[in-house]
Amino acid sequence: MARRFSGPTPAPAPGPTPAPASGRALAGRVLGLAVPAFGALVAEPLFLMADTAIVGHLGTAELAGVGVGTTVLHTVTGLMVFLAYATTPAVARLVGAGDLPAALARGRDGVWLGLLLGAGLGLLGWAAAPGLVGLLGAGGEVHAHAVAYLRWSMPGLPALLAVLAATGILRGLQDTVTPLVVAGVGFAVNIVLNLVLVYGAGMGVAGSALGTSLVQWGMLAAYLAVLAPRFRGAGTGMAPRASGMRATAQVGSWLLLRTASLRMAILLTVVAATGLGELTLAAHQLVFTLFSTLAFALDALAIAAQALIGAELGAARPAQARRLTDLMVRWGLGFGVLTGALLGVSTLWLPALFTPDPAVQAAAAAGLGMLALAQPLAGYVFVLDGVLIGAGDARYLALAGVVNLAVYAPALWLLAQTAGGGLGRGGAVAPPAQVALLWVGFAGVYLGMRALTLGLRARGDAWMRLG
Repeated sequence: MARRFSGPTPAPAPGPTPAPASGRALAGRVLGLAVPAFGALVAEPLFLMADTAIVGHLGTAELAGVGVGTTVLHTVTGLMVFLAYATTPAVARLVGAGDLPAALARGRDGVWLGLLLGAGLGLLGWAAAPGLVGLLGAGGEVHAHAVAYLRWSMPGLPALLAVLAATGILRGLQDTVTPLVVAGVGFAVNIVLNLVLVYGAGMGVAGSALGTSLVQWGMLAAYLAVLAPRFRGAGTGMAPRASGMRATAQVGSWLLLRTASLRMAILLTVVAATGLGELTLAAHQLVFTLFSTLAFALDALAIAAQALIGAELGAARPAQARRLTDLMVRWGLGFGVLTGALLGVSTLWLPALFTPDPAVQAAAAAGLGMLALAQPLAGYVFVLDGVLIGAGDARYLALAGVVNLAVYAPALWLLAQTAGGGLGRGGAVAPPAQVALLWVGFAGVYLGMRALTLGLRARGDAWMRLG
């Protein structure tokens, strides 16, 4: 396995990628990117599951503290995902245009931007950790463990953000296998290292965070071992350019707004579920966990779209970009129909795998029914989001996200008021109906608005003329 990182196969000479000869070849290109991307995406929650399992044996307060700390950490890193989403289409477009040195230079600048942002946020996070976990309501022993976990996660933040950009480079070069290998090896090392530091060294929660931080630097070293020879071979060197970092930051600022609108919609839905009671919140969380799990496969298609669409537009082949878009939309819809049918037939027994409470099971089943109906819509949304990111249409995605949220927020309020009996004289409805109403809002109204704004944009040609 070590040979994997000893140096990459020399990159092919710059030039437009030949158009696929058949629909089967086109499908092969998509699958060749999407399947490894799916594996790499799944590795991320495995990191969290490993940390949770290891820390969970320390005690309830330690586990709760890690939960609070990871909430803060994942909020920050989730917003910084633009480092991958901005780098992938930029590299892909330049590769498609036949300018490999410029593509690698743009990716290198993205890595440097990730390092600098991570360093600044890491210092800020270390100082602000007590206040941040306090805002989430942590107190006493839980507060102490949350602060320890968050602070010892900060040394790995520069590497984590640089890894996002490095992953974007390889995706733009249409290599999703290397990120899969790096993530898989990192996951395995993370388990061993955390066990040693948490139990062997007696560091507790801090050891779990430190072990993950060290693994993140190891992953960055692996990526650089693959990319550095390409940088040297293309004559780009390792020193950053301010103009390249500014370009990534400019696109990234729009993608940051897009991501913030998505997370705000999720947060508002959780707030609404919280206001309806513990049972409804628990059932909603169960349904959302399954939604997030299914999203990994759709995200894999979106990543393939980012790389392939960027390359085709860079090579000035809009007709091929349209053909790829149509193919991936059909796949997204088809996957949604398949998963929706599977969810539909499993709603009566699936919740029992997650909770023994019959009341929570019944409420979750109602939400899963709504989610099952919305799966084709989710497939359509995820794929078109990847297509427009690949085209570099970040400004439209950001502004559309604001519009989507502006429509969803009052609709969610009305649905929550109806569920809680705040409208009319009938009183609150039963928990299954409450969860169903929440998912009518999120899966129907919010995903519906995203489908509308993305579909209207994709129907035209403006997004293909941005480069």
